[in-house]
Amino acid sequence: MLDLSLEMVAMLVAVATLAGFVDAIAGGGGLLTMPAMLMANIPPLFMLGTNKLQATAGSFSASITMILNKKIHPKEIWQAIMTCFIGAMLGAIAVQLSPPDLLTKAIPFLIAMIGIYYLFAPNLGKVHTKPRLTLNQWRYGAIPLIGFYDGYLGPGTGMFLGLSGVLGRGYDLIKATAVAKLLNFTSNIASLTFFIIGGKVLWSVGFAMMIGQFIGASLGANLAVKGGVAFIRPMIVLMCFAMLSKYVFFS
Repeated sequence: MLDLSLEMVAMLVAVATLAGFVDAIAGGGGLLTMPAMLMANIPPLFMLGTNKLQATAGSFSASITMILNKKIHPKEIWQAIMTCFIGAMLGAIAVQLSPPDLLTKAIPFLIAMIGIYYLFAPNLGKVHTKPRLTLNQWRYGAIPLIGFYDGYLGPGTGMFLGLSGVLGRGYDLIKATAVAKLLNFTSNIASLTFFIIGGKVLWSVGFAMMIGQFIGASLGANLAVKGGVAFIRPMIVLMCFAMLSKYVFFS
């Protein structure tokens, strides 16, 4: 269907490696991989499906690293995992039935608010705080909505999940990042399943990019665990405003 040169595939793998590293720390890796695939003339729906395939490797690698470092355990958030899966599944179905114009227009505002909040809240995520959402509000409200967004479009999902943990449940940034990685893996798997059913995945390109994602995410997750809040927070701010710049100046 699509004949990419070896040089183009190598470029996509390199971008995926960097995206995996960034995504494991702050989210926003889709900012790098999605434009790169569009530059390679991959059709939009195939770009979304193939992006989910390669992103799954990165979120899996980051999740395993967080679990092995005892920052999170799946049993702690199994209900959120289920609702995230359902939300992402519905989003992946919806995007194949309708153009994502509305969410595309809303993304810059959402990302700007996250970046500004992290920038001007220096103590945000340093310690556990009082939850603003009940556990059920977070599990059955915020998480499936973010999951739907990831299945429908995706860029910045890790940031939204992380912020839901910090603000909604009062987690510190390390715990919020660990939870976000596991939920992001869940949403990637769910949406990927329905992109596969819809026949919207370029397997050879996706598998090549998965290698880069896995390596980059492993490095990024380990650095996040060692660097702590002092490293994660500025990375989130940086990626928020990088994503915002992309939408304002290059859309």
